[in-house]
Amino acid sequence: MPERPPVSPRAPSSSRAELIADTAITLLAERGMRGLTHRAVDEAAGLPQGSTSNHARTRLALLEATVRRQAEREAQTLMPTEMPDPEGGAEALADTLARALHRALTEHRHLTVSRYELALEATRRPELRAFYDQQGAQFRTMVESLLTAAGSPAPRRHTLSLVAWSEGLMFACAAGSYHAEVPSLDELRAGFRELLGGMLGCGERG
Repeated sequence: MPERPPVSPRAPSSSRAELIADTAITLLAERGMRGLTHRAVDEAAGLPQGSTSNHARTRLALLEATVRRQAEREAQTLMPTEMPDPEGGAEALADTLARALHRALTEHRHLTVSRYELALEATRRPELRAFYDQQGAQFRTMVESLLTAAGSPAPRRHTLSLVAWSEGLMFACAAGSYHAEVPSLDELRAGFRELLGGMLGCGERG
């Protein structure tokens, strides 16, 4: 299991806005939603008191900044050069998705946990729900494009199935009954092969 990330994970060139959002993500993973306050971010990030409030005046603004940064960092889980070759079909797609999921459950586990905290909060805050869904739509669009390139006869429907399967496995292994049994990269690759084999091998359209 990888070591817990520092409270304020960032590159030396990161802006203060990124530092605040990165720290908020880590606080969510470590302390939950109740542990995320403007004062807590200032303290954990080593910033002067009031710095987070100056950047994000309200709690909603802080949550929106956190969701935005969460989406940015999840998108960086894979490098552009690691995206699947459209000519590689199901095999290349399975390998790419397995690699991304394995990283989410190991070296980026705190991102996975903080995502669930934000998702639950969005169910209670309609104003955050729309913002959260907007960020999530970018991932779904990417998956649908990959499935289309791989030859899916029903990319929109298959995207729902693929995302639901992936998120269900992530929850089970990050916070559910399999939290101590993270699948290996090979096991995840086999699972995606089986799932994609059924999707891309079917003849149904629609």
